[in-house]
Amino acid sequence: MAVNAALEKLLNPPTTEIKSYAMKVADAVWVATAWLHFRNPDRAKIGFSTEEIVQNVEALRLTQGDTKSIRQHVNQHCVANREPNPNRPRMLYALGKGDRKLYKDGDNFQPARAGSPTHPEWSELPSEFKYLQRWYEEEWNVSSVDPLLALAGTWTFGSAEEYLRELREGWD
Repeated sequence: MAVNAALEKLLNPPTTEIKSYAMKVADAVWVATAWLHFRNPDRAKIGFSTEEIVQNVEALRLTQGDTKSIRQHVNQHCVANREPNPNRPRMLYALGKGDRKLYKDGDNFQPARAGSPTHPEWSELPSEFKYLQRWYEEEWNVSSVDPLLALAGTWTFGSAEEYLRELREGWD
């Protein structure tokens, strides 16, 4: 199914085809946030309020978790740059004032969250949302770090001038 047709069906389902999902709350939060980013690319840097994400999880009927649990996942459990308490996923990133965006490689995170999931298990993502995996991997989670700048701080040979001087010895 084409992405536009899938989106249209999600946005305007026939009343006889309203579907509910039984996703884990953390996965539902990721899907709802990814869906918001996909539909609102101009908000990549400003993100979405907790309420927008919670309402989106509920509107898309992504989980059977209650509103309190969804809100707690958006505020704490899934947030990379907050202390884990107790969950460790790095699915969201706190921007301040309750706003969140999807976590992407290169965002800072609490060390205790190292190695934790940054997205749902792709094999568990409902087929209606598979386009979000492709979008995430090809558009959202691509590195924006200049590869040369990423080398900063990795030099271990003393000063660059000394190293070049040593390389040039005997060139005469």
